[in-house]
Amino acid sequence: MTRSLTRRAALGLAAGLAPGLALAACGAGSPAPGGGSPGAGGTRAVRHARGESAVPARAGRVVVLDTDALDSVVTLGITPVGATTVGGGAPFPAYLPAERLAGTKPVGVIGQPNLEAIAALRPDLILSNQVRDDKRYEQLSRIAPTVLSRTTGPSWKENVRLHAEATGRQAEAQAADTAYRAKLRELVTAIGGPARAAATRVEMARFLAGAPTRLYLNDTFVGSLFKDLGLGRPANQDKPGFSLEISPEQVDQAAADVIFYSVYGDAAESDQAKITEGALWKDLDAVRNGRVYRVDDNLWMLGIGYTGAGLVLDQMRADLAAPASG
Repeated sequence: MTRSLTRRAALGLAAGLAPGLALAACGAGSPAPGGGSPGAGGTRAVRHARGESAVPARAGRVVVLDTDALDSVVTLGITPVGATTVGGGAPFPAYLPAERLAGTKPVGVIGQPNLEAIAALRPDLILSNQVRDDKRYEQLSRIAPTVLSRTTGPSWKENVRLHAEATGRQAEAQAADTAYRAKLRELVTAIGGPARAAATRVEMARFLAGAPTRLYLNDTFVGSLFKDLGLGRPANQDKPGFSLEISPEQVDQAAADVIFYSVYGDAAESDQAKITEGALWKDLDAVRNGRVYRVDDNLWMLGIGYTGAGLVLDQMRADLAAPASG
C-alpha cells in the first residue's frame, strides 16, 4: 500500500494537533500573539548542551538549523525567519503547511549553515544541536544567543521542551504533548487495546540508494513512537541503537507482523527490488498477510517533533486499524 501526505492533512494536523496552540500565522519577525515585541521583557537564562545562554523573554526572530527545531517552532506557533534545508535548493519539509513558513529564508544546508545569511536576518535566537553545529557554536553565539540540544531522534520530546523554554512557549509545548498523548490512546484503542498492540510486532525498514537496507532500532524517532504506543517489536530490533543493516541474503532478519518501509533516493540504486522480489521477502508473515505499507520517507525520517509525530500516527492508524488485505 502506498499513500502520500496531502496538503489538507498537513494543514489539519498543524491546526488541530493541539487545540489552543497559537498556530495562526505569526509572520517572520512579527510579534507573537500576546507576546509583545520580539525579545520584549528582558532576557532569561536557559541551560542547554553547551552551557547557558541568555535568551529573549519571548523570542520573535528565530533561526533553526535542523528539521527537529523547525518542527518545534512551527508547532509552537512561530514562523522562523530562517532555516536550513536538507540539500542545496531543496524545499522545506512538505509535511509542514507552506503558509506557516511564508517568509522563512533558506540559510544553507543542514550541517553547513551560511553564517552570513543567518546574520543578515538579525535573529534574536538560534536553535540547533551538537551533532550538526557543535563546532560552530561560538560563531553562531556571536550572531545571536544559541541553544543546542545534544542530539535528535529518541530525545525529541525533551528537545521540544528545550526549544519551548528557549522561545518562551512552554504552555504551547504542554498543549502539544497533551494532544500527542491523546492521539496515542486513540490509536491503541483503534488497534484493539494495549494487549493487541503489544502482541503486534512492528518494524520500520528503509531502502537507501547506494547503501544497505536499514531496520530501525529503539534509539530513533520512529522507534520512540513504537514504544510510546506499546507496540511489539521483533526481538532483533527491540534494543538500543540506531539501525540494523541487512543484505538481500539476510531478509529473514526483517520478520515482523507489520512492516512499514520507505525509500531514500533512487530506488533503482537501492536493494529494494532485490529484496522485495526475492523468495525470502515473499515468505515473511507481514508480506503473506498483506501488512506491508510504504510511507513518506521525508515525514518519517525528518518529521522529528509533535507535528510530524501526529501525522505519522495518523498514517499508522490508517494501516494498523485496517483489516489485513492478504
